[in-house]
Amino acid sequence: MFLNWIKLKNFRNYTNLEYNFTKRKTLFVGKNAQGKTNLLEAVYYLSALSSNRIKKDAELIKFGQNDCLISSGCTKCDIDVTLEVFINPPKNKILKVNGLKKTKSREFLRVLQVVNFSSADLMLMRGEPSDRRRWLDLAICQVYGAYYDKLAKYNKIRLQKSNFLAQFTRNDGLLDAFNTQMSIAAANIIYLRMKFLKELEKIASIKHNAVSQDENLTLEYESDLPCDCSVKELSEAILDKLVQIKEDEIRRAQCLFGPHRDDISFFINNIDAKRYASQGQQRTLVLALKLAELEIIKEKTGETPLLLLDDVLAELDNVRQNYLLNAIGDDTQTIITSVDTLAFDKEFLSDVDIVKISNGQVI
Repeated sequence: MFLNWIKLKNFRNYTNLEYNFTKRKTLFVGKNAQGKTNLLEAVYYLSALSSNRIKKDAELIKFGQNDCLISSGCTKCDIDVTLEVFINPPKNKILKVNGLKKTKSREFLRVLQVVNFSSADLMLMRGEPSDRRRWLDLAICQVYGAYYDKLAKYNKIRLQKSNFLAQFTRNDGLLDAFNTQMSIAAANIIYLRMKFLKELEKIASIKHNAVSQDENLTLEYESDLPCDCSVKELSEAILDKLVQIKEDEIRRAQCLFGPHRDDISFFINNIDAKRYASQGQQRTLVLALKLAELEIIKEKTGETPLLLLDDVLAELDNVRQNYLLNAIGDDTQTIITSVDTLAFDKEFLSDVDIVKISNGQVI
């Protein structure tokens, strides 16, 4: 997998940008608020069809403009592919692959695989459950393209049920129908989350131990549902739970159970890392997770994903910096942002394109 070029029009602080990638490693340097992170965000968007920073696509459009365009060309399995996303709220975004319009997200997703590692990810342990769910969902989308549609379907049903509860007039038949639909959609999401988390744990625990040596990492999906069961069994368990809390949901006019309320726990030597791990331990943990993501995508797709490192080295000590840089394989295209080159040794920089970004322009 290699990203050959990217073009931006009215994206964030970029009016027009065209950049061709020539080496496996590219380092964008510049002061803060010049557009370095925005560039990586655009690459990530082409992979996940959502931003890893904001929820509303309208926020991606340059101030004062009505729409924006992100396009790129990449080589995958020795085949050249072009991708294009046109964002024009409130209309649906227009997706094109090799110039052909795609009506379904899954036909666009998984063309370009990306693992993003930013300084914000280092706060994953201390963030909200929604932050961890979002991280897990975006990671799964890189491997299972249909997962994006499953999430959209579940959220649509949940919104309909929430509106019904908010304007509730007693109609048990309609509420039961919502619960049945919700249990099926939720089971598909939770099953894939549990499955992916187990696969991630196997690899991440090895990566983590390579840095910490005497610390054992385990991951756990937090839900009131049984593990190691089929989608059908999960669906039945979810429906039973929804029946049990039916009156409570009516009283509170809220959807009180489902994957939108679950969380992920991380344990170091069986101790809750979110509560008790030091800052160094938490950073080692997140580093292991990101490297594990990279390996899983490569294993599942047969292609090495792009690695985006957004100003993350400045937040890591020398041990973790060296481990990260040494873990990057020669076949991994890596795009890095930094305010300068001080965090990198001369050997690493010897085969890196160093590009300056200033005020939304490549200098």
